[in-house]
Amino acid sequence: MSISDGNATDFDIWLKSEFAETGSFTALAVLVQITENKVEPLCSTYFNVIGDETDWNEITILFAGAGKEWDGASFFPVTDQHGGPLDNPAARLNLRELETRLEDNPLVLNEGNFFDKWGRRLRVDEVEIQ
Repeated sequence: MSISDGNATDFDIWLKSEFAETGSFTALAVLVQITENKVEPLCSTYFNVIGDETDWNEITILFAGAGKEWDGASFFPVTDQHGGPLDNPAARLNLRELETRLEDNPLVLNEGNFFDKWGRRLRVDEVEIQ
């Protein structure tokens, strides 16, 4: 897949760009449910990115195994001190810290790279409920 491919999603373009800039990394991923006035984290995972060949279709297949109906996903790229993917204990710790931050404030999703279920970029904004 090339970025000039008309079928490339915002996610596909982000992944290629992130890998070009960072090299291999660990992606902390949070699946969310989106309603009219709320974004609620459903579940989370992590995986190592060691190339830029993965596309949005492959990610949605991976997330189908979560067994949850989700509307969006936010990805947080992290690296170890040497610039590569995290080992499993460090990835689990980073993921737990992210989950705790999200419990306190869903706007943390914007610190990652947030996409809807079609791979289009999203953003969470605060709204006043009347």
